[in-house]
Amino acid sequence: MPGPFRLLAPRRIERDSFPLRLDDGRTIEVARTRHPRARQLRLSVDERGVRLTLPPRASLASGERFAHQHRDWLAAQLARFAPAAAQGLVPGESVQLPLRGAQVPLAWREGRYACVRSGPDGVEVALPARAPPAALARALRDFYEAEGRADVGRWLARYLPGLPRPPRRLRFRPMTSQWGSLAPDGTVSLDLSLVLARPSAFEYVLVHELCHLVHADHSRAFWREVEARFPAWRAERDYFKAEGRALKGAARALFG
Repeated sequence: MPGPFRLLAPRRIERDSFPLRLDDGRTIEVARTRHPRARQLRLSVDERGVRLTLPPRASLASGERFAHQHRDWLAAQLARFAPAAAQGLVPGESVQLPLRGAQVPLAWREGRYACVRSGPDGVEVALPARAPPAALARALRDFYEAEGRADVGRWLARYLPGLPRPPRRLRFRPMTSQWGSLAPDGTVSLDLSLVLARPSAFEYVLVHELCHLVHADHSRAFWREVEARFPAWRAERDYFKAEGRALKGAARALFG
């Protein structure tokens, strides 16, 4: 029979948030999660913000005290994501949009519904006068997915010869840590933020996932397949190490 203290431990994940004032005067929101499998207090920072994870029996006060004690570290980590956070669009004011490793000219006009289109002089956004932020985010997401599918359409035929089968289907979605994945049914998933990256890096991720149709693991045989199809893969891997967080942060700021 379990002891009485085990019965008191929460068995579900609990989430809330609390404000934390930094030494520079900023007040940030800390997302707090009480997790039944957590063993210690843990702070993390990514493009989504600051998160604090608590073990089942840790008090809320001890968690807030822990975050306060590490506020200098938090400020330093948040500074790493500041450039990414700055890339969100201000309707009617922003004049550039990140696309394929560059900043392209951006124009605004009023329209009956939210729509983002690429043209000869850059990108145009049509937006109703009182459109909610979610409408612009959806339009941007549709735009980036269309651009990503166009890119894949230009590359895919080059890499299909030699594969045991083509991918079953292709889908784009925001991914927290990965850039791509291959499902057992042959579906290739690609991170939507790849459309913001330089094209050669995006192409490498596509090749990487296609090579998993040959080898499901990351064995030496798998990397030989990648090398044969995309010899410059190491440079693109280094690019993601240097720019990956900023890319994902920019994507989150644009379309959530």
